Amino acid sequence: MSFWRLEWKIGALLVGGFLITYLFPVEALNELLALPDPFVESLALARWYAREHVLLCLIPAFFIAGAIGVFVSQGAVTKYLGPRANKALAYGVASVSGSVLAVCSCTVLPLFAGIYKRGAGLGPAAAFLYSGPAINVLAIILTARVLGVEIGVARAVGAAVFAVVVGVAMHLIFRKEELAKADAQAGLPEEPAGRPLWQTAVFFGAMIAVLVFANWGAPAEPVGVWHVIYTAKWWLTGVAALVVAAVLLLWYGVSWRGMMWPGVAVAGTSAAFSSHPSVPFTAGVVGLSVLATNGNDETREWFSSSWTFAKQILPLLLVGVLVAGLLLGRPGEEGLIPSAWISAAVGGNSVFANLFASVAGALMYFATLTEVPILEGLLGNGMGKGPALALLLAGPALSLPNMLVIRSIMGTRKTLVFVGLTVLMAATTGLVYGTLAG
Repeated sequence: MSFWRLEWKIGALLVGGFLITYLFPVEALNELLALPDPFVESLALARWYAREHVLLCLIPAFFIAGAIGVFVSQGAVTKYLGPRANKALAYGVASVSGSVLAVCSCTVLPLFAGIYKRGAGLGPAAAFLYSGPAINVLAIILTARVLGVEIGVARAVGAAVFAVVVGVAMHLIFRKEELAKADAQAGLPEEPAGRPLWQTAVFFGAMIAVLVFANWGAPAEPVGVWHVIYTAKWWLTGVAALVVAAVLLLWYGVSWRGMMWPGVAVAGTSAAFSSHPSVPFTAGVVGLSVLATNGNDETREWFSSSWTFAKQILPLLLVGVLVAGLLLGRPGEEGLIPSAWISAAVGGNSVFANLFASVAGALMYFATLTEVPILEGLLGNGMGKGPALALLLAGPALSLPNMLVIRSIMGTRKTLVFVGLTVLMAATTGLVYGTLAG
């Protein structure tokens, strides 16, 4: 009984902290106390993150990560992504699956934790961790249109190669640990066959579709297929959610009575808040949580696994976002480190300029697609092409909040190596590109 009281207290703290952050009156408090600008930026960035990313990005990602731990057999993970898996297949699956998601450096974390703890090898898991935020098709297209085809192609090629190189390097550096992990997995008994693979694929495909369409950003110009998808994003999200509901009913043992209440909640809030789609989305999340906790053993385990990821990751992300806002501010605003210093440090194509751009990008938090307008402004202020590419390769894949969570998942040593590899490779690639581009 005390265990559940503790869980309820933790839940109340997390929900309360989220609501306070979401509703925090930053401007009113600033008028009252005249806070220093970096503190205002820290609070404003945390509020923006709570409003734009927690409900639509992280919550679906937690459910997907929890589902990986419950509905995907360990045998399947080790077969395709484990230390003894075929290397071409493992890195191919990791990089492609990461690129399909098109998520930011924080949203990818629950998914990375899910496959890593389920038995994926360090190399493929690291490739997935990098590819999720870095190999974003829409961001690469936007980069080419706004910053030029040359740098867009360089970003696409660099990110695709990086995912594999970083993964292989992580595997080689920690080869002894990976071999020991492989030997331990080899001694485990085979899991009994569960439901057909295609049913699991439909379930995960529908959940990923909810995540992708709910976060589909507006394109630079209101034309083309990207804009068509954007205008229909909530309809597409709704269709994907209906598929998730159908799968739970038909294949996962959820009752019609249990499914009725989330459906009524979503339908009611959709009618009452038609101009605010995030409200019925939130009602659906709450309904799914209630359904899972009161369902069969399998769905209860699913919720428990998702809840474990949320407890581990959310507090670290909040701390990281607050610190990132304090140091670097928001786009167009100032933190403790003036943006003029960054602009001055990344001019030309020196080793220092590329390394500085890579480190600065690794510490900053970029929401999906926001790196492009930021780079456009920096290039207009004299940033070199090489450092620009270095920031594009390191920035979207890393951030200070991201690093804090990675450390909690795979330890300090592996995190430092992963971050160091990404930063050094981004700086080196930027230096080479800047030299060739003249």
